[in-house]
Amino acid sequence: MTRIRPLLVVGAGLAGAQAAAGARRAGYDGRITIVGDEPHLPYQRPPLSKAVLRGQADAESTRLHEDSFYADNAVELVTGDRVLALDLETRRACLDTVVLATGASPRRLDVPGSRLSGVHYLRTVDDAVRLRDSITTSRRVAVVGAGWIGSEVTASARQLGLEVVLIDPAPTPLHRVLGTDVGSVFRQLHADHGVDLRLGVGVTELQSDGSVQKVVLTDGGVEPADVVVVAVGVLPRVELATAAGLAVGNAVIVDDRLQASVPGVYAAGDVADAWHPRYQRHLRVEHWATAFGQGAVAGANASGRSEPYTELPSFYSEQYDLGLAYVGHADPDDRFTVRGDLTERQFIGFFHRDGVVSAAMAVNMWDAVDDLKALVAAAQPTDPSRLEDPGTPVRELTAKHR
Repeated sequence: MTRIRPLLVVGAGLAGAQAAAGARRAGYDGRITIVGDEPHLPYQRPPLSKAVLRGQADAESTRLHEDSFYADNAVELVTGDRVLALDLETRRACLDTVVLATGASPRRLDVPGSRLSGVHYLRTVDDAVRLRDSITTSRRVAVVGAGWIGSEVTASARQLGLEVVLIDPAPTPLHRVLGTDVGSVFRQLHADHGVDLRLGVGVTELQSDGSVQKVVLTDGGVEPADVVVVAVGVLPRVELATAAGLAVGNAVIVDDRLQASVPGVYAAGDVADAWHPRYQRHLRVEHWATAFGQGAVAGANASGRSEPYTELPSFYSEQYDLGLAYVGHADPDDRFTVRGDLTERQFIGFFHRDGVVSAAMAVNMWDAVDDLKALVAAAQPTDPSRLEDPGTPVRELTAKHR
């Protein structure tokens, strides 16, 4: 009689919870255990820098499932504990399968004073609650890092009426992902909402008299702040995978089925560097949609299926009255073509190479999102001049409509 293999999910975030759900949907009826080091039920992170931080939603509203979901689906959930090591030799002997959904940790600011009281990172729901409590009595907030988290925290703090200074070495917010043209849109957006922008400079020191009071910049400038939010990126939590002997590069290296270098071990979400059939390369994507989708596929495959993960990377950001939807993956040297008016903050942007659109974004143009997804997925060449022509519907941009 064939023994049904137990499934261990390491990490109780979005990808981990989705792995358990995906296994059950795939018909797996063996034992499932999720182990997470936070004391909370699995929850979603995107609201933390927006509604939760602004006090418009409470922490419980971020939960991915109702409390009863885990009992109803016979999922054993262990919270507030950690898996210290994986013995893959023993695992093979016991025929267990494993999904690694350990996520990522905030990259730390390594300057004098970085451990002072008043310095915050935003990764967990507890981080969001602590930051929310701190900024309600703050006089001036300094946000170090103008990526997605830093930009969204900045917008939320300004919407709460706080003075905010946004600091980043790049010339515009979101420069690494969106480039100069669209980054300039966000620079003007924050300026229009009263943010003090200190761009093109870094941080050399945080100063205090017990709690943080000043941020010293690389150009010699000093910015007062009694709350500092550090948002300079994340690092995938690969310690377990490395110690277990799995292949690790930018993160845990997995194939298009999300299986790691040892059969029966899968990875999903922020910790996975997954082969993507559309781009014919490994990609590590740090956004909600990827954790959600990869988690479900990894769980299904760990339970016996063999399905490729083919969903395009995508994400959404809300800052003030601007909403951006992005789909695909662009390289820094891709060409950029815009349709619409950047100054009006209502446009479509295309990243492309040799006429093939690798990624696209819609800013305050929601009716275009589905067509943009189809365009990027098609991976067919089009005349670049048609990309900027508003008279050509996006759905007609692929080669068969030329």
